[in-house]
Amino acid sequence: MNKLNRLASRKIFAAFVLVIAAWAMALPASGSLQGINSGLASYSNPPVIGFGNAPIYAPSQPVVPNSVIVAMAATPDGKGYWLVGATGQVFDYGDAPDLGSLSDPSQKAPIIAMAATPDGKGYWLVGSDGSVYPFGDAQSYGSTANLNLNGPIVGIASTPDGKGYWLVGADGGIFTFGDAAFYGSMGGKYLAGAIVGMASTPDGKGYWLVGADGGIFTFGDAAFYGSMGGKPINASVVGMAATADGKGYWLVGADGGIFTFGDAPFYGSLGGKLPNIPISAITGSQSGPGYYLLSPDSFNYQITPTANEGVTRWSQQIILTAESQVAPASSPGSFCNPYGPCEEWCALFASWIWSHSGVPTPSYGFTGALYDWVAHNQQILPPSQLPAEGDFVFYGTGPGSASTSVHMGIVAQTWPDGSLVTIEGDSGPGPGGYLGVTLNGPFLISHSLEQNGSPIYGFGQPNN
Repeated sequence: MNKLNRLASRKIFAAFVLVIAAWAMALPASGSLQGINSGLASYSNPPVIGFGNAPIYAPSQPVVPNSVIVAMAATPDGKGYWLVGATGQVFDYGDAPDLGSLSDPSQKAPIIAMAATPDGKGYWLVGSDGSVYPFGDAQSYGSTANLNLNGPIVGIASTPDGKGYWLVGADGGIFTFGDAAFYGSMGGKYLAGAIVGMASTPDGKGYWLVGADGGIFTFGDAAFYGSMGGKPINASVVGMAATADGKGYWLVGADGGIFTFGDAPFYGSLGGKLPNIPISAITGSQSGPGYYLLSPDSFNYQITPTANEGVTRWSQQIILTAESQVAPASSPGSFCNPYGPCEEWCALFASWIWSHSGVPTPSYGFTGALYDWVAHNQQILPPSQLPAEGDFVFYGTGPGSASTSVHMGIVAQTWPDGSLVTIEGDSGPGPGGYLGVTLNGPFLISHSLEQNGSPIYGFGQPNN
C-alpha cells in the first residue's frame, strides 16, 4: 500500500501459528453487531498523521473510500496532498487541485502508488501491473502493462522536470520512461526482503530502493547513509522518503516506527504504541521540516465489490460486516477478542463474519478445521482460481496442522490480474496477542509468500 500497499500494498501481516485444537461453537446465522466493533474504524484520528512541521489539511469533499487507501503525494508548496485508493479513487486535501479519479472498466490491476508532477498540477497513478494513468499536466511516457513482470510494481518516482519517471518492482527491477535514466537495479539479485519503495535524488541522477527488511540499495549519485538491513525490527518496513537536499532519508515500519539516516531528523513516531496503528507509507512535508504517515485502516470505508470474477449472493453483506469490524482489539489481555475465547482468533473472526452475514458457520479456533468444514459443507477453490469477494482465504501450505495452516481472512476485493484486498482478524503490526482487524493488500495471490510471509493454499466460498 506504498501500499496498502504498497503491496501494499502494500499491509504485511505477521503469520500467526494457531496452537490449539479445534474449538467448535455454533453461532447464530444472523444477528446484531451491537457489542462488537459496530461501525468503528478508529486506529487513529486523523488517518494522515503529521510530525514536525507537517500540517494536516481538510478534504475538499467527504472522504468515503470504496477500497483501501494505498498512497499519498504532497503538493510542491506544502499546502495540500492527495490520497488514492486501490480502485483509483483520488481525494484532494488543502490546495491540492481536483484533477480526477480513475474510471477505467478495463482496469486489470489495483492502483498501488502515485507521484505528483513537479508543479503540482498533475499526478500519475500506477497499477501493480505497471499501468500508468496520467491526470492534469502529467504525461504518459510508457508503462509495463504489456510486459511479463517478475514481480508486481510497487513504486514510482518522477524526474525533476516531470518529463519522465521510474517504476520499481518488488523484485528490484527498474523500468525507465521519458527522460528517466537507468542507473542500475536489483532485478535478478538476492533480496532478504521484497522491495517496497523508492526515492530519487534531487537532481534525478540517482535513486534509492528500500526492502521490507530495511535494506537500502543505492544507484547513480544516491549516497548510502545506512540501513536497517540485518538488524532486528519490530515490523516490516513499508516505505521511504528522502530529505529535500538528498543527504538523508527516513524509513517507516508497518507499526509506525521511524528510522533516520544522514541528515534526516527524527520528529516522532508511532512505533511501540498500543493499540498498534498499521502504517503503509511515509511522505516528506513540502512546507518545512516534517513528514506524514498514512494510516489506511483509519478511514471509514464503503468497500464495493469489483465484480471482476462475479459475486455470490452473500458477497455484499459479508464485506459490509467485515469492514465494520476494522479496528484495534477491543478487549484487554493477550489474544482476547470479541469473537470467542482468549486465543489466536483469525478463524474465530472469519467464521463470525460469515455467520453474522447469513451463512451459518461453526466457530473454530483452528484455521484447518474451518477449511475442512467448508470442504464438506460449502465450496473450496484452489489458489490458482480467483475467488469471489466475501470468500475465506487460507494461508499456509495445507489444513493438516497448526504449522501448515497458519492464518486466514476474508476476501474484500479482487482484480483480474489475481490481486486481492482482504480483511483479517488477529492481524497487523505489533506484538502477538494485542492485534486487531486490519485491511491487507492489495497483493497478488501468486506473490503472497513475499508479501505476507506465507502462501495461500485455498479459498472457501459459500454455496449460492
